[in-house]
Amino acid sequence: MSNKTEKFQFTNVAGIKLDGRLEYPVTGKIRGVALFAHCFTCTKSSRGATKITAAMAARGIATLRFDFTGLGNSDGEFKDSGFISNVQDLIAAANALRDGPGAPTIIVGHSLGGAAVIAAAEHIPELKAVVTIGAPYEVDHVLGQLGEQLDIVRQKGEAEVQIGGRPFVVNTEFLEQTYDQPQSERLAKLGKSLLVMHAPDDDIVGFYNAEKIYEAASQPKSFIALEKADHLLMDEAAAEYAAKMISVWAGPHLEDDKDDSDSPIEGVVVVRSVGPSYTQYIRTSNHYFLADEPKSLGGYDLGPTPYDLLLSGLGSCTSITLKMYAERKKIPLKGVSVELEHSRAHADDCVNCNNDENQIDVIDRTIQLSGDLTDEQRQDLIRIADRCPVHRTLKNRIDINTIEI
Repeated sequence: MSNKTEKFQFTNVAGIKLDGRLEYPVTGKIRGVALFAHCFTCTKSSRGATKITAAMAARGIATLRFDFTGLGNSDGEFKDSGFISNVQDLIAAANALRDGPGAPTIIVGHSLGGAAVIAAAEHIPELKAVVTIGAPYEVDHVLGQLGEQLDIVRQKGEAEVQIGGRPFVVNTEFLEQTYDQPQSERLAKLGKSLLVMHAPDDDIVGFYNAEKIYEAASQPKSFIALEKADHLLMDEAAAEYAAKMISVWAGPHLEDDKDDSDSPIEGVVVVRSVGPSYTQYIRTSNHYFLADEPKSLGGYDLGPTPYDLLLSGLGSCTSITLKMYAERKKIPLKGVSVELEHSRAHADDCVNCNNDENQIDVIDRTIQLSGDLTDEQRQDLIRIADRCPVHRTLKNRIDINTIEI
């Protein structure tokens, strides 16, 4: 999605140039603006940062991820930074966004970045929502990563320490910036929606930190446990899950676009291409989503393929039809699962084939019914499955009229 990611540089309060990347919605329509703060000694290119900002952009949220002072491609020295410096960098980033696509209404922080967004929130008046991921309750929790080297810094005033296998110069100013941060007071007067996310098995920032953050915060607040995730979200599936949950939770804080001029009337679907890619923007009267091709075929895999959508239409119509019929006939149907697969088969004697190779399209549909059903009720439901409207449409002759305008 490089065509939708732009370089975004700005200066902080000390005049230091910071380097970031702004993820724009693939549809081009911005429904909200967000700011992301990476974890301690990480960069804007960490898995958590890239996955979450990309997922938010896919849902219409222009999201900025950037390197804090002295990290990644940002100028300055790490030894001259610290927690207060990070908070100031976030405020500077919000100011830069305000002069660009718009001030952020959502701010997301990972690990120490989560603590920083709590502190920065009161200084960004446009904010409506705050998200923390694996954040410490007390800021000085981060000093535990210095281990025995912490005493060396205190004794000598400055020392090179190893963090995550990489060398960093840390001084006593860095230490001082972590002490006595009033996080509980900040949470109590946050005045914005809060989402706390944390992995129960986090062995770097214990789960109790999330519990304390949630307890200290005022309403409205939400909590999501990131099961099977580690602190850095290194697992691909865990990072994807966190990203999707954030983007879904943020929905109420985005602009409602139901009255957009491109919104078609009920029963009409509009599909348009997005830039030079295969990605397609699909709009109905009340919903919008993306279709795409998999990466193996040159797409970005931002949405289901056209055949995925075709099978989804038949599968969802089948399930809905069965549920409606069961309700009307008082059949104790609890659930329906439909699995579908499309293929092409050769027909030796095909009267209705529409090609010279005698190939016909085949959809294999497997239906699983749950509930205390008799054999007769099950047979009745399977019979009704073939009468769902989409099934009947696909079995009928279909004329497609194409008009160029």
